[in-house]
Amino acid sequence: MFLDSLFSDPAYYFTVVVCVTASIVLHELGHGFAAIQQGDETPRLTGHMTWNPLVHMGPLGLGLLCVVGIAFGVMPVDPSRFRSRHGDAWVSLAGPLVNGVLALLSLTALGLLSALDAEPRFGGVSPLWILGLLNVVLCLFNLIPIPPLDGSAVVGSFVPAYRAFLQKPENAKYTWMAFGLVFLLAGQLFRSGAEVASMYVGWVVGLAAGS
Repeated sequence: MFLDSLFSDPAYYFTVVVCVTASIVLHELGHGFAAIQQGDETPRLTGHMTWNPLVHMGPLGLGLLCVVGIAFGVMPVDPSRFRSRHGDAWVSLAGPLVNGVLALLSLTALGLLSALDAEPRFGGVSPLWILGLLNVVLCLFNLIPIPPLDGSAVVGSFVPAYRAFLQKPENAKYTWMAFGLVFLLAGQLFRSGAEVASMYVGWVVGLAAGS
């Protein structure tokens, strides 16, 4: 269990908790800023435009993170207030885009610092690597077009038949079964994400060394 690492490797434990918390808060704020840009003030009116992780994740989300290393966040929005036709797609896409940018920035910084032999470490743990990998996985995971993930709203916005399928209550059991399957395959997503992240860092190191 993830909680065991608190005693076996506290540096790793706290680095993961901080990185996941920051990534989820920024992900949700991405949704919020996009919703406000679309004319929906719900994120601001409900007090969710804040850095406070308790507002976004709640005690349950933070508790799950600290115990099992899994977390979630919520950003309330009202799609009926979006000013553009595909506003729901943009608002849903904004969260994963934030994670993508965070991954790119942290992994690029890691590659450049590694080329200079100055990679920052905390008790043997690389915060930049953990932050980069987590955000690669969060970005890819949330883009999967299965509810309640963001990708379902993006695809549903452009494919009316898919949106209609998701809106039928009798189909909820199928989407939850699909989500459960995706969740079970999360380990493979982490491995694939680690491969992609490692290749990118290596490319940055080579580029920096060559210059």
